[in-house]
Amino acid sequence: MDYLTLRSLKPSEFEGAARGYRTLGDMASQAKDDIEQQVTAGMRKSLKGKAVDEAVRQLRQLSANFHYTQVECALITTALNSLAHELRAAKNRLDAAVEDAAAAKFTVHSDGSVSYPPAGDNVDGKVPEGGTVKCSASGEPTRNPIDPAGDANDTAEALQRQASNHHDNPNYGRALSIANRIAQAVHQATRADEKWAPELRKLKADDDLVVADEDWADAKRDVGGVRRSAKEYLDGIKAPPKDGSPEENAAWWKGLSKEEQDACVALDPAGLGKLDGLPAAVRDEANRTVLAETRAEINLKLDEFDKNRPEPEKYEQKWDNINQVPVQGEKQVTLAWKAWDRERSRIAEPLMGIKAIQRRFDRTGEDGLPEAYLLGFSPEGRGRAVIANGNPDDADHIAVYTPGTGASLSNSKGDINRGVNLWKTSHPLTDQEVSTITWIGYDAPPEVFPDATQDKYADGAVDAYGQFIDGLNAANKAGSDAHITAIAHSYGTTVIGAAAQEGRIGVDDIVFAGSPGARVDNAAELGVDKGHVWNEHARGDNSVSEAGRHFHGGGLPGIDPSDPIFGANQMATDTEGHSGYWDYDDGKHKPSLSLENQGWVIVGDYDNVKMKPREDGSLLPVDWREPSAWGL
Repeated sequence: MDYLTLRSLKPSEFEGAARGYRTLGDMASQAKDDIEQQVTAGMRKSLKGKAVDEAVRQLRQLSANFHYTQVECALITTALNSLAHELRAAKNRLDAAVEDAAAAKFTVHSDGSVSYPPAGDNVDGKVPEGGTVKCSASGEPTRNPIDPAGDANDTAEALQRQASNHHDNPNYGRALSIANRIAQAVHQATRADEKWAPELRKLKADDDLVVADEDWADAKRDVGGVRRSAKEYLDGIKAPPKDGSPEENAAWWKGLSKEEQDACVALDPAGLGKLDGLPAAVRDEANRTVLAETRAEINLKLDEFDKNRPEPEKYEQKWDNINQVPVQGEKQVTLAWKAWDRERSRIAEPLMGIKAIQRRFDRTGEDGLPEAYLLGFSPEGRGRAVIANGNPDDADHIAVYTPGTGASLSNSKGDINRGVNLWKTSHPLTDQEVSTITWIGYDAPPEVFPDATQDKYADGAVDAYGQFIDGLNAANKAGSDAHITAIAHSYGTTVIGAAAQEGRIGVDDIVFAGSPGARVDNAAELGVDKGHVWNEHARGDNSVSEAGRHFHGGGLPGIDPSDPIFGANQMATDTEGHSGYWDYDDGKHKPSLSLENQGWVIVGDYDNVKMKPREDGSLLPVDWREPSAWGL
């Protein structure tokens, strides 16, 4: 870039282009939402069959195309704004130098050199003559064209200053300083141009109509490239508070301009999607990008694995090792295939959870099911999956379901469906807005024994759970006035108890189902108002009492919430075993009584909750929320 180019440059034109790409990205986002929330949802609501399934599959691909367009447009927008920011800094520097030259009645030439008039004390009867100077970007006097390489060193700059101070014409030093500033401005603009030109060229998709895994992988690389190049621009954007509370996160987000918010979403979707207190729509957008990139990354790893590790023979002749003879008609799986399958399954494992989340996205509109919001996602470790049915920011009643032992990203299908059933049950019970959330936001015990007899999993979940609940309050339109119900199953009830012990509960009602123990001896210790702790223990749920004995034997404190002395409201159940509390008859659109009772608690209509009859079969007490009415 030369002097004249920078002089005529208008950074606002790049910002205008950025606004155009942002508009295009917004249009793509709106098209994506329309497909998912209206077109696909409408089809799911009124039509069924294979033809509908195929149409939904194609619409899903179209939605993915719009999503990819949205992500790439956001990156281009940020790149152009960053380029404009750097060019404006250089342009302002140049304009200031030119203005100073004009004020001193110097002349700036088309090559960036500066002419100065005669001035100073007479020398041999003459006023020192004027002249013309050029400078490199680092200030070294030269008769060569402006040197954008900027390779002058500090010694040359020192010599320049010394020469300026001893020159007979005082204008020489001023002109040299102005020429130096001009050269530095041109150099600064040249560096910005050279840096951003290749980055912008990378921000393009394949010339086809299918967004493939390679495209999403490329998008993730683009994010890294733009983030590195945009460091100067991003340094001007206030970073989120370090280890901030949800309230601090919410305040930070509200304090950003729309342009700054877009840059944060584009360049750090993984970090932004984790921030409790931010709007659900923002977290959903960020986490869906991370999900798409993760799915693509895993698929590409599987392709590479299959390419380099062909599947070995699965079966071989089974042998009688004692008699060293083949067993006629029987085969066994080869050790080579087992090792191959084990390694491949390790890579593919997160895809099970990703497919479960995508299935929930696709169900929007089915039986009136609202849009899903992905409030948390990570494939790391056992994985994270936090998914809401309906926007919790707009909800009057929010239920957060915490699963127990075995919960993980790859095993999330059933837990996601339980959140769906909670919404389908509670939504018709009120004319207010309801949102139900499946919270797989902690490392649950992998196995019942010995893992579920240890308290480390519950203790490790406390801060994450508390932050999440506080985030719901911070982002909700009604703030802390929103009615929040914590629903927990099995070891999840231990998580709730641990959170209550640390003062991190933040909810209005607590519902336990199949609890082996909640780490407390009385409902009054759970941090909610009297009468707002509820418990369900289904017939045949023997695993609860058995696990409870192991819990207490293992040193985990707490009385079984099914014990009358605990003081919880004992709700009636009509389901069997440890996992039936969320049974829903889709054919009849009817929840089980176990599930319906949870629904009444979610909407705060406690008088409709069916209570568990006393052992003598007598009628329920009038004031069943008073422990004294139960003879306690």
